[in-house]
Amino acid sequence: MKQNQNFSETIFALSSGRLPSGVAVIRMSGSKTRFVIETICGNLPQPRQAELRTFRDALGSPVDRGLVLFFSNPHSFTGEDCGEFQLHGGRAVVDAMISLLYTFDNCRLAEPGEFTRRAFANGKFDLTVAEGLADLIAAETDGQRRLALQIASGSQVQLYSSWRTEMIRARALIEAELDFADESDVPGSVSDQVWSSMRDLAEKIEHHVADGKRGAMVRDGFRVVIVGAPNAGKSSLLNALAGTDVAIVSDEPGTTRDLIEIKLDLGGLPVLVTDTAGLRETEGKVEQIGIERALDRAHAADLVLLLTDMANPLPAPFVELDAIDTLRIGTKLDVVERTTSDSYDLKVSIRSGEGLNDLIAALRSRAESAAGNLSDPLPTRRRHMELLAETSREINHAVADVAAPLEVRAEYLRRASHALGRITGDVDVEDILDVVFSQFCIGK
Repeated sequence: MKQNQNFSETIFALSSGRLPSGVAVIRMSGSKTRFVIETICGNLPQPRQAELRTFRDALGSPVDRGLVLFFSNPHSFTGEDCGEFQLHGGRAVVDAMISLLYTFDNCRLAEPGEFTRRAFANGKFDLTVAEGLADLIAAETDGQRRLALQIASGSQVQLYSSWRTEMIRARALIEAELDFADESDVPGSVSDQVWSSMRDLAEKIEHHVADGKRGAMVRDGFRVVIVGAPNAGKSSLLNALAGTDVAIVSDEPGTTRDLIEIKLDLGGLPVLVTDTAGLRETEGKVEQIGIERALDRAHAADLVLLLTDMANPLPAPFVELDAIDTLRIGTKLDVVERTTSDSYDLKVSIRSGEGLNDLIAALRSRAESAAGNLSDPLPTRRRHMELLAETSREINHAVADVAAPLEVRAEYLRRASHALGRITGDVDVEDILDVVFSQFCIGK
Protein backbone atom coordinates (compact mmCIF):
# COMPACT_ATOMS: atom_id res chain seq x y z
CA MET A 1 0.00 0.00 0.00
CA LYS A 2 1.45 3.36 -0.98
CA GLN A 3 1.66 6.32 1.34
CA ASN A 4 -0.54 9.35 0.60
CA GLN A 5 -2.59 7.70 -2.12
CA ASN A 6 -4.34 9.86 -4.69
CA PHE A 7 -8.03 9.37 -3.97
CA SER A 8 -8.91 11.48 -7.02
CA GLU A 9 -8.12 8.46 -9.18
CA THR A 10 -10.84 5.94 -9.98
CA ILE A 11 -9.91 2.38 -9.09
CA PHE A 12 -11.20 -0.97 -10.27
CA ALA A 13 -10.49 -4.63 -9.50
CA LEU A 14 -11.80 -8.14 -9.85
CA SER A 15 -13.32 -8.76 -6.41
CA SER A 16 -14.96 -12.16 -6.89
CA GLY A 17 -11.92 -14.43 -6.62
CA ARG A 18 -10.14 -17.00 -8.73
CA LEU A 19 -11.07 -17.61 -12.36
CA PRO A 20 -12.72 -19.33 -14.10
CA SER A 21 -15.98 -18.98 -12.22
CA GLY A 22 -19.67 -18.88 -12.93
CA VAL A 23 -19.85 -15.13 -12.37
CA ALA A 24 -17.09 -12.55 -12.07
CA VAL A 25 -17.60 -9.23 -10.28
CA ILE A 26 -15.50 -6.21 -11.20
CA ARG A 27 -16.01 -3.27 -8.87
CA MET A 28 -15.11 0.41 -9.29
CA SER A 29 -14.85 3.40 -6.98
CA GLY A 30 -14.14 7.04 -7.73
CA SER A 31 -15.33 10.12 -9.56
CA LYS A 32 -15.08 8.52 -13.03
CA THR A 33 -17.37 5.61 -12.16
CA ARG A 34 -20.52 7.26 -13.50
CA PHE A 35 -18.85 8.19 -16.81
CA VAL A 36 -17.32 4.73 -17.26
CA ILE A 37 -20.66 2.95 -16.72
CA GLU A 38 -22.48 5.30 -19.10
CA THR A 39 -19.81 4.81 -21.75
CA ILE A 40 -19.72 1.01 -21.52
CA CYS A 41 -23.44 0.38 -20.90
CA GLY A 42 -25.12 3.23 -22.78
CA ASN A 43 -26.75 4.87 -19.77
CA LEU A 44 -26.65 4.78 -15.99
CA PRO A 45 -28.90 2.27 -14.17
CA GLN A 46 -31.05 3.38 -11.26
CA PRO A 47 -28.89 3.59 -8.13
CA ARG A 48 -28.78 0.34 -6.14
CA GLN A 49 -30.74 -1.58 -8.82
CA ALA A 50 -29.18 -4.31 -10.96
CA GLU A 51 -29.93 -3.97 -14.66
CA LEU A 52 -29.06 -6.31 -17.55
CA ARG A 53 -26.85 -4.59 -20.11
CA THR A 54 -24.46 -5.30 -22.97
CA PHE A 55 -20.94 -4.12 -22.18
CA ARG A 56 -19.32 -2.52 -25.27
CA ASP A 57 -15.79 -1.30 -26.03
CA ALA A 58 -14.81 2.00 -27.66
CA LEU A 59 -15.64 0.62 -31.12
CA GLY A 60 -19.09 -0.52 -30.03
CA SER A 61 -18.19 -4.20 -30.12
CA PRO A 62 -19.76 -6.30 -27.35
CA VAL A 63 -17.43 -7.55 -24.63
CA ASP A 64 -20.09 -9.46 -22.68
CA ARG A 65 -23.64 -9.21 -21.43
CA GLY A 66 -24.39 -9.09 -17.71
CA LEU A 67 -25.62 -7.07 -14.75
CA VAL A 68 -24.44 -3.60 -13.80
CA LEU A 69 -25.04 -1.71 -10.54
CA PHE A 70 -24.37 1.87 -9.53
CA PHE A 71 -24.08 3.27 -5.98
CA SER A 72 -24.00 7.05 -5.74
CA ASN A 73 -21.89 8.80 -3.12
CA PRO A 74 -22.05 8.91 -0.17
CA HIS A 75 -24.38 5.89 -0.07
CA SER A 76 -21.79 3.30 -0.99
CA PHE A 77 -19.18 1.11 0.68
CA THR A 78 -16.34 3.58 0.03
CA GLY A 79 -18.40 6.77 0.31
CA GLU A 80 -17.57 7.55 -3.34
CA ASP A 81 -19.47 6.75 -6.53
CA CYS A 82 -19.18 2.97 -6.90
CA GLY A 83 -20.12 0.49 -9.58
CA GLU A 84 -20.15 -3.25 -10.23
CA PHE A 85 -20.02 -5.18 -13.47
CA GLN A 86 -21.24 -8.76 -13.06
CA LEU A 87 -20.13 -10.74 -16.09
CA HIS A 88 -19.29 -14.30 -17.09
CA GLY A 89 -16.31 -15.64 -15.19
CA GLY A 90 -14.10 -16.76 -18.07
CA ARG A 91 -10.51 -15.54 -18.13
CA ALA A 92 -10.79 -14.05 -21.62
CA VAL A 93 -13.99 -12.19 -20.73
CA VAL A 94 -12.52 -10.71 -17.55
CA ASP A 95 -9.23 -9.82 -19.26
CA ALA A 96 -11.13 -7.99 -22.00
CA MET A 97 -13.17 -6.02 -19.44
CA ILE A 98 -10.11 -5.11 -17.37
CA SER A 99 -8.30 -3.99 -20.53
CA LEU A 100 -11.31 -1.85 -21.46
CA LEU A 101 -11.33 -0.13 -18.05
CA TYR A 102 -7.63 0.67 -18.45
CA THR A 103 -8.46 2.79 -21.52
CA PHE A 104 -10.25 5.41 -19.42
CA ASP A 105 -8.17 8.35 -18.19
CA ASN A 106 -7.36 8.49 -14.48
CA CYS A 107 -8.53 4.90 -13.94
CA ARG A 108 -6.22 2.21 -12.60
CA LEU A 109 -6.16 -1.18 -10.93
CA ALA A 110 -6.74 -1.02 -7.16
CA GLU A 111 -4.07 -2.04 -4.69
CA PRO A 112 -4.71 -4.54 -1.85
CA GLY A 113 -7.22 -3.11 0.61
CA GLU A 114 -7.67 0.16 -1.27
CA PHE A 115 -11.48 0.02 -1.40
CA THR A 116 -11.60 -0.49 2.37
CA ARG A 117 -8.98 2.20 2.97
CA ARG A 118 -11.07 4.71 1.01
CA ALA A 119 -14.11 3.73 3.08
CA PHE A 120 -12.09 4.39 6.25
CA ALA A 121 -10.78 7.72 4.90
CA ASN A 122 -14.34 8.79 4.07
CA GLY A 123 -15.59 8.02 7.58
CA LYS A 124 -17.67 4.96 6.70
CA PHE A 125 -16.20 3.04 9.65
CA ASP A 126 -13.28 3.03 12.07
CA LEU A 127 -10.01 1.10 11.99
CA THR A 128 -11.22 -1.76 14.19
CA VAL A 129 -14.11 -2.42 11.80
CA ALA A 130 -11.63 -2.49 8.90
CA GLU A 131 -9.52 -5.01 10.78
CA GLY A 132 -12.64 -7.04 11.54
CA LEU A 133 -13.42 -7.16 7.82
CA ALA A 134 -9.88 -8.40 7.12
CA ASP A 135 -10.31 -11.12 9.75
CA LEU A 136 -13.72 -12.03 8.32
CA ILE A 137 -12.20 -12.59 4.89
CA ALA A 138 -9.38 -14.67 6.40
CA ALA A 139 -11.65 -16.68 8.75
CA GLU A 140 -11.23 -20.46 8.38
CA THR A 141 -13.41 -21.64 11.27
CA ASP A 142 -16.84 -20.70 12.55
CA GLY A 143 -15.39 -19.28 15.76
CA GLN A 144 -13.09 -16.99 13.79
CA ARG A 145 -16.04 -15.95 11.62
CA ARG A 146 -18.23 -15.11 14.61
CA LEU A 147 -15.53 -13.10 16.37
CA ALA A 148 -14.56 -11.24 13.19
CA LEU A 149 -18.20 -10.49 12.36
CA GLN A 150 -18.76 -9.06 15.82
CA ILE A 151 -15.76 -6.76 15.49
CA ALA A 152 -16.76 -5.77 11.94
CA SER A 153 -20.22 -4.86 13.26
CA GLY A 154 -18.67 -2.16 15.47
CA SER A 155 -18.81 -3.67 18.97
CA GLN A 156 -15.19 -2.75 19.70
CA VAL A 157 -15.47 0.86 18.57
CA GLN A 158 -18.61 1.32 20.67
CA LEU A 159 -16.79 0.10 23.76
CA TYR A 160 -13.63 2.13 23.13
CA SER A 161 -15.62 5.25 22.24
CA SER A 162 -17.48 5.05 25.55
CA TRP A 163 -14.14 4.82 27.38
CA ARG A 164 -12.78 7.83 25.49
CA THR A 165 -15.92 9.76 26.37
CA GLU A 166 -15.30 8.99 30.06
CA MET A 167 -11.74 10.30 29.81
CA ILE A 168 -12.78 13.42 27.93
CA ARG A 169 -15.40 14.16 30.59
CA ALA A 170 -12.80 13.65 33.31
CA ARG A 171 -10.43 16.08 31.62
CA ALA A 172 -13.26 18.59 31.23
CA LEU A 173 -13.97 18.43 34.98
CA ILE A 174 -10.28 18.92 35.76
CA GLU A 175 -10.10 21.94 33.46
CA ALA A 176 -13.30 23.28 35.02
CA GLU A 177 -11.75 23.10 38.46
CA LEU A 178 -8.60 24.78 37.19
CA ASP A 179 -10.43 27.60 35.39
CA PHE A 180 -13.56 28.08 37.51
CA ALA A 181 -12.63 26.88 40.99
CA ASP A 182 -14.50 29.79 42.59
CA GLU A 183 -17.70 29.32 40.61
CA SER A 184 -20.64 27.68 42.38
CA ASP A 185 -21.83 25.74 39.32
CA VAL A 186 -18.67 23.62 39.01
CA PRO A 187 -19.83 20.24 40.40
CA GLY A 188 -17.95 18.78 43.36
CA SER A 189 -14.23 18.29 43.49
CA VAL A 190 -11.94 16.62 41.01
CA SER A 191 -10.71 14.07 43.54
CA ASP A 192 -14.26 12.91 44.27
CA GLN A 193 -15.63 12.86 40.74
CA VAL A 194 -12.67 12.01 38.53
CA TRP A 195 -10.07 9.84 40.18
CA SER A 196 -12.44 7.19 41.47
CA SER A 197 -14.07 6.79 38.06
CA MET A 198 -10.66 6.74 36.35
CA ARG A 199 -9.43 4.03 38.72
CA ASP A 200 -12.48 1.93 37.81
CA LEU A 201 -11.90 2.58 34.12
CA ALA A 202 -8.28 1.44 34.34
CA GLU A 203 -9.44 -1.81 35.96
CA LYS A 204 -11.98 -2.35 33.16
CA ILE A 205 -9.29 -1.86 30.53
CA GLU A 206 -6.89 -4.20 32.33
CA HIS A 207 -9.56 -6.92 32.46
CA HIS A 208 -10.22 -6.32 28.77
CA VAL A 209 -6.51 -6.74 28.00
CA ALA A 210 -6.49 -9.98 29.99
CA ASP A 211 -9.39 -11.19 27.82
CA GLY A 212 -7.28 -10.42 24.77
CA LYS A 213 -5.58 -13.78 25.13
CA ARG A 214 -8.94 -15.38 24.31
CA GLY A 215 -9.34 -13.22 21.22
CA ALA A 216 -5.81 -13.99 20.05
CA MET A 217 -6.43 -17.70 20.58
CA VAL A 218 -9.58 -17.66 18.44
CA ARG A 219 -7.83 -15.66 15.75
CA ASP A 220 -4.49 -17.51 15.72
CA GLY A 221 -5.39 -20.93 17.12
CA PHE A 222 -5.35 -22.97 20.34
CA ARG A 223 -1.81 -24.34 20.50
CA VAL A 224 -1.38 -28.04 21.37
CA VAL A 225 2.09 -29.60 21.49
CA ILE A 226 2.78 -33.33 21.56
CA VAL A 227 5.87 -34.35 23.58
CA GLY A 228 7.29 -37.59 24.91
CA ALA A 229 10.15 -40.02 24.68
CA PRO A 230 11.15 -41.49 21.28
CA ASN A 231 8.66 -44.03 19.87
CA ALA A 232 5.93 -42.95 22.27
CA GLY A 233 3.58 -42.61 19.28
CA LYS A 234 3.75 -38.84 18.77
CA SER A 235 3.97 -38.86 14.97
CA SER A 236 1.39 -41.64 14.73
CA LEU A 237 -1.02 -39.57 16.81
CA LEU A 238 -0.43 -36.50 14.65
CA ASN A 239 -1.15 -38.53 11.52
CA ALA A 240 -4.31 -39.94 13.09
CA LEU A 241 -5.56 -36.48 14.00
CA ALA A 242 -4.72 -35.15 10.54
CA GLY A 243 -6.34 -38.11 8.80
CA THR A 244 -3.27 -38.46 6.57
CA ASP A 245 0.45 -39.17 6.80
CA VAL A 246 2.00 -35.79 7.52
CA ALA A 247 4.83 -37.13 9.70
CA ILE A 248 7.28 -40.01 9.16
CA VAL A 249 6.61 -42.94 11.48
CA SER A 250 9.55 -45.23 12.27
CA ASP A 251 10.81 -47.48 15.06
CA GLU A 252 14.17 -45.74 14.80
CA PRO A 253 14.59 -43.21 17.63
CA GLY A 254 15.19 -39.62 16.56
CA THR A 255 13.22 -39.81 13.28
CA THR A 256 11.35 -36.57 13.98
CA ARG A 257 13.83 -33.73 14.32
CA ASP A 258 11.80 -30.70 13.29
CA LEU A 259 8.41 -29.35 14.28
CA ILE A 260 5.46 -30.59 12.21
CA GLU A 261 2.17 -28.75 12.62
CA ILE A 262 -1.40 -29.40 11.53
CA LYS A 263 -4.53 -27.27 11.94
CA LEU A 264 -7.82 -28.78 13.14
CA ASP A 265 -11.29 -27.25 13.28
CA LEU A 266 -12.84 -28.43 16.54
CA GLY A 267 -16.25 -26.99 17.35
CA GLY A 268 -15.56 -24.01 15.11
CA LEU A 269 -12.26 -23.17 16.83
CA PRO A 270 -8.82 -23.46 15.21
CA VAL A 271 -6.57 -25.94 17.03
CA LEU A 272 -2.89 -26.12 16.04
CA VAL A 273 -1.29 -29.47 16.92
CA THR A 274 2.50 -29.76 16.75
CA ASP A 275 4.56 -32.94 16.66
CA THR A 276 8.02 -32.63 18.19
CA ALA A 277 11.29 -34.51 18.43
CA GLY A 278 11.47 -37.36 20.95
CA LEU A 279 12.95 -36.24 24.26
CA ARG A 280 16.08 -38.19 25.18
CA GLU A 281 19.75 -37.74 25.95
CA THR A 282 21.63 -37.56 22.66
CA GLU A 283 24.99 -36.57 21.22
CA GLY A 284 23.63 -35.69 17.81
CA LYS A 285 23.71 -31.92 17.22
CA VAL A 286 20.78 -31.89 14.81
CA GLU A 287 18.64 -33.98 17.14
CA GLN A 288 19.62 -31.74 20.08
CA ILE A 289 18.38 -28.72 18.14
CA GLY A 290 15.08 -30.54 17.50
CA ILE A 291 14.72 -31.32 21.22
CA GLU A 292 15.41 -27.68 22.15
CA ARG A 293 12.74 -26.55 19.70
CA ALA A 294 10.33 -29.10 21.13
CA LEU A 295 10.83 -27.79 24.66
CA ASP A 296 10.52 -24.15 23.56
CA ARG A 297 7.27 -24.89 21.75
CA ALA A 298 5.93 -26.89 24.71
CA HIS A 299 6.51 -24.02 27.14
CA ALA A 300 4.64 -21.64 24.80
CA ALA A 301 1.69 -24.03 24.32
CA ASP A 302 -1.86 -23.70 25.59
CA LEU A 303 -1.97 -27.47 26.15
CA VAL A 304 0.71 -30.17 26.17
CA LEU A 305 0.01 -33.82 25.37
CA LEU A 306 2.64 -35.86 27.21
CA LEU A 307 2.69 -39.28 25.53
CA THR A 308 4.02 -42.47 27.11
CA ASP A 309 4.30 -45.88 25.46
CA MET A 310 2.46 -48.04 28.00
CA ALA A 311 4.13 -51.18 26.60
CA ASN A 312 7.59 -49.69 27.20
CA PRO A 313 7.23 -46.65 29.47
CA LEU A 314 10.37 -44.54 29.16
CA PRO A 315 10.89 -41.26 31.01
CA ALA A 316 10.96 -38.05 28.99
CA PRO A 317 13.94 -36.04 30.28
CA PHE A 318 14.04 -32.25 30.55
CA VAL A 319 10.25 -31.98 30.84
CA GLU A 320 9.02 -29.58 33.53
CA LEU A 321 5.34 -29.02 32.80
CA ASP A 322 3.95 -28.13 36.21
CA ALA A 323 3.02 -24.63 35.06
CA ILE A 324 1.52 -25.82 31.75
CA ASP A 325 -1.89 -27.40 31.21
CA THR A 326 -0.96 -31.04 30.44
CA LEU A 327 -2.82 -34.18 29.47
CA ARG A 328 -0.90 -37.39 30.18
CA ILE A 329 -1.69 -39.81 27.38
CA GLY A 330 -0.91 -43.53 27.50
CA THR A 331 -0.43 -44.99 24.00
CA LYS A 332 -0.51 -48.49 22.45
CA LEU A 333 -3.59 -49.46 24.42
CA ASP A 334 -4.12 -52.38 22.02
CA VAL A 335 -0.98 -54.22 23.22
CA VAL A 336 -1.16 -53.77 27.00
CA GLU A 337 -3.32 -55.14 29.76
CA ARG A 338 -6.42 -53.10 30.62
CA THR A 339 -5.23 -52.90 34.20
CA THR A 340 -2.27 -50.72 33.20
CA SER A 341 -1.49 -47.86 35.57
CA ASP A 342 -4.24 -45.28 36.01
CA SER A 343 -1.72 -42.43 36.15
CA TYR A 344 -2.84 -41.41 32.64
CA ASP A 345 -5.59 -38.91 31.87
CA LEU A 346 -6.45 -40.80 28.68
CA LYS A 347 -5.39 -44.03 26.99
CA VAL A 348 -5.40 -44.46 23.23
CA SER A 349 -4.54 -46.91 20.50
CA ILE A 350 -3.59 -45.34 17.19
CA ARG A 351 -3.82 -48.72 15.47
CA SER A 352 -7.38 -49.55 16.56
CA GLY A 353 -8.58 -45.97 17.05
CA GLU A 354 -9.73 -46.71 20.60
CA GLY A 355 -9.68 -43.59 22.79
CA LEU A 356 -9.09 -41.17 19.89
CA ASN A 357 -12.62 -39.76 20.03
CA ASP A 358 -12.19 -39.13 23.76
CA LEU A 359 -8.92 -37.32 23.08
CA ILE A 360 -10.48 -35.17 20.35
CA ALA A 361 -13.38 -34.36 22.69
CA ALA A 362 -10.86 -33.33 25.38
CA LEU A 363 -9.04 -31.07 22.92
CA ARG A 364 -12.31 -29.46 21.86
CA SER A 365 -13.37 -28.96 25.49
CA ARG A 366 -10.04 -27.31 26.35
CA ALA A 367 -10.24 -25.02 23.30
CA GLU A 368 -13.85 -24.00 24.03
CA SER A 369 -12.99 -23.30 27.67
CA ALA A 370 -10.03 -21.15 26.62
CA ALA A 371 -12.13 -19.23 24.07
CA GLY A 372 -14.93 -18.50 26.52
CA ASN A 373 -17.89 -16.37 25.45
CA LEU A 374 -17.33 -15.09 21.91
CA SER A 375 -20.14 -12.55 22.28
CA ASP A 376 -17.76 -10.29 24.23
CA PRO A 377 -15.89 -7.59 22.25
CA LEU A 378 -12.36 -9.00 22.51
CA PRO A 379 -9.12 -7.38 21.37
CA THR A 380 -7.61 -9.67 18.75
CA ARG A 381 -4.44 -7.93 17.59
CA ARG A 382 -1.13 -7.15 19.24
CA ARG A 383 -1.41 -3.45 18.45
CA HIS A 384 -4.76 -3.37 20.29
CA MET A 385 -3.18 -5.02 23.32
CA GLU A 386 -0.18 -2.69 23.35
CA LEU A 387 -2.27 0.48 23.01
CA LEU A 388 -4.80 -0.67 25.61
CA ALA A 389 -1.93 -1.41 28.02
CA GLU A 390 -0.54 2.06 27.35
CA THR A 391 -3.98 3.56 27.99
CA SER A 392 -4.39 1.89 31.39
CA ARG A 393 -0.79 2.74 32.31
CA GLU A 394 -1.33 6.46 31.63
CA ILE A 395 -4.61 6.45 33.58
CA ASN A 396 -2.92 4.77 36.53
CA HIS A 397 -0.18 7.41 36.44
CA ALA A 398 -2.85 10.12 36.60
CA VAL A 399 -4.62 8.42 39.51
CA ALA A 400 -1.51 7.56 41.52
CA ASP A 401 0.49 10.80 41.13
CA VAL A 402 -1.51 12.68 43.76
CA ALA A 403 1.31 15.13 44.45
CA ALA A 404 1.47 16.31 40.84
CA PRO A 405 -0.29 19.50 39.70
CA LEU A 406 -3.69 19.00 38.12
CA GLU A 407 -2.27 20.10 34.76
CA VAL A 408 0.17 17.18 34.82
CA ARG A 409 -2.49 14.67 35.81
CA ALA A 410 -4.75 15.98 33.05
CA GLU A 411 -1.88 15.46 30.59
CA TYR A 412 -1.69 11.80 31.63
CA LEU A 413 -5.37 11.47 30.76
CA ARG A 414 -4.83 13.22 27.44
CA ARG A 415 -2.11 10.72 26.57
CA ALA A 416 -4.37 7.85 27.62
CA SER A 417 -7.14 9.15 25.38
CA HIS A 418 -4.66 9.53 22.52
CA ALA A 419 -3.48 5.92 22.87
CA LEU A 420 -7.07 4.64 22.84
CA GLY A 421 -7.86 6.80 19.82
CA ARG A 422 -5.03 5.21 17.87
CA ILE A 423 -6.83 1.86 18.06
CA THR A 424 -9.92 3.14 16.29
CA GLY A 425 -8.15 5.67 14.08
CA ASP A 426 -9.71 8.69 15.76
CA VAL A 427 -6.25 10.29 15.95
CA ASP A 428 -3.33 10.29 13.53
CA VAL A 429 -2.46 6.69 12.62
CA GLU A 430 -0.78 7.15 9.24
CA ASP A 431 2.16 5.05 10.39
CA ILE A 432 -0.01 1.92 10.75
CA LEU A 433 -2.52 2.34 7.91
CA ASP A 434 -0.28 0.68 5.33
CA VAL A 435 0.18 -2.34 7.60
CA VAL A 436 -3.54 -2.73 8.27
CA PHE A 437 -4.83 -2.40 4.71
CA SER A 438 -2.04 -4.37 3.03
CA GLN A 439 -3.57 -7.48 4.65
CA PHE A 440 -6.61 -7.30 2.36
CA CYS A 441 -6.84 -8.97 -1.02
CA ILE A 442 -7.09 -6.89 -4.17
CA GLY A 443 -10.71 -5.90 -4.79
CA LYS A 444 -11.63 -5.38 -1.13
